[in-house]
Amino acid sequence: MALLNSKAGTLNGESVQCEESVNFLSVPGTKVTIISNGVDSNRSDPSEADSDVCSRDYHDETREQWDNPLQFFFTILGFCVGLGNIWRFPYLCQANGGGAFVLPFFIMMVIEGMPLLLLELGIGQKMRKGSFVVWNFIHPSLGGIGLGSTVIAILVGSYYNVIIAWCIFYVFNSFQAVLPWSVCPTALFEFNQTFSLSKPVTECALSSETQYFWYRETLDISSSIDVTDGIRWWMLICLILSWIIVYFTIMKGIKSSGKVVYFTALFPYIVLTIFFIRGITLKGSFAGLAHMFYPKIDKLYSPSVWLEAANQVFYSYGLAFGSIIGFGSYNPPNKNCIRDVYLITVFNGFTALYACAVIFAILGFKAQHLLDICKVEDLEVIANSVAAYSSLNITEATDEFYRDLMVSGTIPQDLYLKNCTLEDELESAAQGTGLAFIVMADVFTKLPGAPFWSLLFFAMLLTLGLGSQIGILEGLLGTIFDIPQFKHISKPVLSGLACLFCFMIGLLFTTGSGEYWLTLFDKYGAMGLTLIAFVEIISVMYVYGHEKFTNDLHKMTGTRPGFYWQFTWRFLAPLTLAIILVASIAGELISSSSYSAWNMERGRSEMKSFPSWALWIAAGLAIASVIPIVLVAALSFFKMDFFTRSITHRASVKNKSSVSSSRSMKPIPTVTTFTDMGGHSSDEDMDKVAV
Repeated sequence: MALLNSKAGTLNGESVQCEESVNFLSVPGTKVTIISNGVDSNRSDPSEADSDVCSRDYHDETREQWDNPLQFFFTILGFCVGLGNIWRFPYLCQANGGGAFVLPFFIMMVIEGMPLLLLELGIGQKMRKGSFVVWNFIHPSLGGIGLGSTVIAILVGSYYNVIIAWCIFYVFNSFQAVLPWSVCPTALFEFNQTFSLSKPVTECALSSETQYFWYRETLDISSSIDVTDGIRWWMLICLILSWIIVYFTIMKGIKSSGKVVYFTALFPYIVLTIFFIRGITLKGSFAGLAHMFYPKIDKLYSPSVWLEAANQVFYSYGLAFGSIIGFGSYNPPNKNCIRDVYLITVFNGFTALYACAVIFAILGFKAQHLLDICKVEDLEVIANSVAAYSSLNITEATDEFYRDLMVSGTIPQDLYLKNCTLEDELESAAQGTGLAFIVMADVFTKLPGAPFWSLLFFAMLLTLGLGSQIGILEGLLGTIFDIPQFKHISKPVLSGLACLFCFMIGLLFTTGSGEYWLTLFDKYGAMGLTLIAFVEIISVMYVYGHEKFTNDLHKMTGTRPGFYWQFTWRFLAPLTLAIILVASIAGELISSSSYSAWNMERGRSEMKSFPSWALWIAAGLAIASVIPIVLVAALSFFKMDFFTRSITHRASVKNKSSVSSSRSMKPIPTVTTFTDMGGHSSDEDMDKVAV
C-alpha cells in the first residue's frame, strides 16, 4: 500500500490539473472514486459542477451516524465521566494539596487532554473508520496502534465489568430494611460445654461491619494472590448479569448503545445533586468542603503532584483506547468537533469538582461522627481518672472544649488518650473500592432511610460503570466491525463473541484472589496507553502532516486551528506525554510492586509484595499493547504486512459512493476518478475505491 500523491485527475470525463496534491492511500494502478461536495454530476448544466477536485472531502457516506448531536455528546460524556471521578479524583485532591491540585489538573487538561481529544475526534471524523483502519490509512506501518488500543480495551473491559458486578451485588443487598453491612453477624461460643454465648464474629469485631461485608460476604477474599480458592458463585451470577446488560446495550453498535447513553450520562448528575443537597445539611459537611478546597500551595512544588494531575487528565478523557476515534467516525463530516472538545472539557472538569464536593461533604459528616465517638471515649477516661473533671458533663462538651482541653497541659500523659481531631479523620480518606464499598457504605448506615441512600449511590456507580464500559468496548468492537473479513457476520453475533471472550477472562476476578488479580490488571494492563497516545500524536503531526490535518479540520468545521493547537500538537503535548511515560517507567522500576491483602486473623489489610511469577504476568500485561505496534511496523518494513494491507484495501472497497441522507444540508455528491500515475495495470485490472 503506497501513499498516492497525484496532481492529475478527471472530472466528468475532462482532464483536471490540481494546484496542490491530493493525498490518500491507494495501491499503484488503482482508480479512486472521490465523493466531492460539488453538485450532482448528472445535472444538465456542467458549469454547476465544482471543478476544484483538490479541495474535496473523502469520506464514507455509508457509515452509520449518530441520530443527533446530543447522542454523540452523551456517549462521549458517559465514557469520560466514570468511576474515577467518584473514587479517584477526590483522593488525589486530598493527597495533593486540596484546592491547589485543581490548578495543575486544569493546566494539564489544556496542554494534554484537549489537544489529544481533538486529534482523536478529528482523525476519526475525517477518515470515518475505526482506530485500526484509520492508522493503516495514515501509513501501513502504523496499523499496530489500533491493535494495541484493542488489546488494552480487552484487558480493561474484562475487569471493568467485575466492578459493575460488585455494584449489582450491593444494589441487590440494598433492598433490605436493615443494610447487611450495618451489623456484624454473630456466632455461638461454648464455654466448658456448660453454656454458650452469642458474640460477633471475630473477624468482624476486629475490623468493622462494612469491612467484613466487603472482604468476607462480597469477595470472600483469600489471604494472598497465590491462593485462588475457587470461584464465588454469587459473584459469578452478578458477573453474568453484568455482561448480559452490557451485551444488550452494545449488541448493535451505536444503534443500541445510543439509546442507553441518555440515561447513563444524565442519571449520575441527578444522583450527585441529590447527594449534594442532602450532604450539606449534615453536621460536619462544611468542614469536609473546607478541607477539600483549602489550597496547600507548597504541594505545587512537588513534581509528583503534576505527574498525578497529568495521569488523571489522561485517563479522565479516555484517550488512546481507540474509542474516541470510533465515536468521531460516526459524526457527519461537517460536525464541529472543535466545539465538542471545549464542551467535553468544561463538563469533564465541572464533574470532577462537583463529585469531589459531594464526596467530601459526606466524608465531612463521617469524620464528624468519628470525632464525636472519639471525644466521648476520651472525656469518659478523663472524667474517671482526673478528680478535677469528675463532674464533667460529657454530653454537652463541645468540640472546641475538647480541643482546648487536649492542649491545656492539665491532663496526665499516662492516660493514653486518642486526642482525635477533625483534620486527622479527614486526612484518612480512602480511594478506589475502599472509598465506595467501605467508607461510603458505612456512611449510609448512619443516615435515616439508609437503604434508599445506599440504593441510589450504588445504582449511580452502576450507571457510571456502564457508561464507561460502552466506551471501552468501542475500542474493541470498532476494530472488529471494520474488518472486512467479518462483514458477513451480524453485529449482534460479533458483539456476543467479544463479550463472551472478555467474560471468560473475567472469571479470574470472581475467585478468592479476584481482587488481587484485578489490582494487577488495573495497574499494568493499561500502562501502554501513554505510549500509544504519544505514537498517535507523533504519527498525525509528522507522518500524516500537521498542515494537512489542520486543513482537514478547517474543511470539516469551518474553523482553522490556531497557534494554541499547533503548539500543543507539535511540541507541548508530545513532550508532556514523553515525560509521563519516562516517569511512569522509572517509578515502576525503582519501586517495589505490592498490593493490599486482607489478613483475616487481624481483621485488617496488609501490604504484600507480588510474587515473582505475578511480576512476569505484570510485565506481559504492560507490554501486551506495545507488541502489536512493534510487530506491525516490523512486518511493514520487511514488506510482510499482508494482513493489514488486505484489511485496509478491502475496507476501502466497501466505501461505495452514495447520496447523503441529509440532502437538504449538503450538495449532492459528485463522483471524481483519479488514477495513480505510478501504476502500470490496465483499467480492467484496477479496483474502484471510494475514499
